[in-house]
Amino acid sequence: MAAGKEIRTKIKSVENTRKITKAMEMVAASKMRKAQERMKAARPYAEKIANVATHMAYAHTEYKHPFVIARENVKRVGLIIVTSDKGLCGGLNTNAFRLVVTQMKQWEAAGVGIDVTAIGNKGLGFMQRLGANVVSQLTAIGDAPHMEKLIGPVKIMLDAYMEGRIDALYIVYNRFINTMKQEPTLTQLLPLAQLESPEEASLKTHWDYIYEPDAKPVVDGMLMRYIESLVYQAVAENIACEQSARMVAMKAASDNAKDVIGELKLVYNKTRQAAITKELSEIVAGAAAV
Repeated sequence: MAAGKEIRTKIKSVENTRKITKAMEMVAASKMRKAQERMKAARPYAEKIANVATHMAYAHTEYKHPFVIARENVKRVGLIIVTSDKGLCGGLNTNAFRLVVTQMKQWEAAGVGIDVTAIGNKGLGFMQRLGANVVSQLTAIGDAPHMEKLIGPVKIMLDAYMEGRIDALYIVYNRFINTMKQEPTLTQLLPLAQLESPEEASLKTHWDYIYEPDAKPVVDGMLMRYIESLVYQAVAENIACEQSARMVAMKAASDNAKDVIGELKLVYNKTRQAAITKELSEIVAGAAAV
């Protein structure tokens, strides 16, 4: 029964693994609900301030913030990549990396330099292995993003844009669609994206605001809040995607472990039955010989 003992050991090992994956699935499901609520609560503010900032790009004021002025010759871009700190979340990070590599190849083919800010341990490790120029980083984000932690790495990119060291700023993150689907997204932060719909594009001929006390402090503060809100929303979306993907991945692992246990038990029973049959045959043969 040496083979039977080995099979029992394998069954025990797979059962222990299934307990771990089942526990991780339940933890991810609990965190996922909180992450989704946090992400959905931040979406209205992020969408509204993005609309206001885009309208402001067409405002006919004497003061034009550098964030709204497009530069003709783009020689260097900044890229903020948002990933998870931990693994075991399926292909979530891999899909984002695939999008990043494709875009970086296009920029390099056009002779455009790239500076990278990595938010998340997985993205940092990937960019370091890729040999990218990582100018700032943030890891150990936790289950809830905090703006005071995000400001530092992002401000390095904003300062580089203001000083002319980069000519555009992009962010890559996973956008939450539903529990089963997360979509890697590349969004341009700076300069402000142009309006696309005909209704909104018509606003550029007459859209404006009244500023009190002056346009400069209002526009400066509002555009800074705009960048902060978009980065915060991207991190919140990515955390919700991470927990959803981890829950799905751990559920699949638990189901696979259950199937493996069933197959191993079937093999064990067949092996045990074969050993019993052999022993009975030997007993009968010995009795017949006597």
